[in-house]
Amino acid sequence: MILQMSQLLNPHPMNKQFLLDENVNPRLRKALKRRFPEMVVWQVGDVGAPAKGTLDPDILQWCEVHDFCLVTNNRASMPVHLREHLLAGHHMPGIFILNDAMSLGDTVAELGLIWEVSTSDEYVDLINFLPVR
Repeated sequence: MILQMSQLLNPHPMNKQFLLDENVNPRLRKALKRRFPEMVVWQVGDVGAPAKGTLDPDILQWCEVHDFCLVTNNRASMPVHLREHLLAGHHMPGIFILNDAMSLGDTVAELGLIWEVSTSDEYVDLINFLPVR
């Protein structure tokens, strides 16, 4: 049996994989993994993920190639980078912008809901501000 890299990274292919931007508090990943042990959650700087200091356009390219949704608190420049990414003919599995007013528990619940029930293409090429409603 031959497995593609995406199958090795995410054994539940209908579920989203998340890449946390380097400025996202690492407590979010710990809380997500505690609540959803099978969830694939990487952070910029992890082995296999983009290195810390990687420019946003390169992170978008990495997410496209590896089928990861980006979780970030970058409200200012990410819309511009996504627009340029799309105009260049690329696609993005999805971007989720964190909400400073949400508690860690609410953020975990929101991303967990997205992970559990969203379709594989539901957030493609979109920026979504949490909470998604």
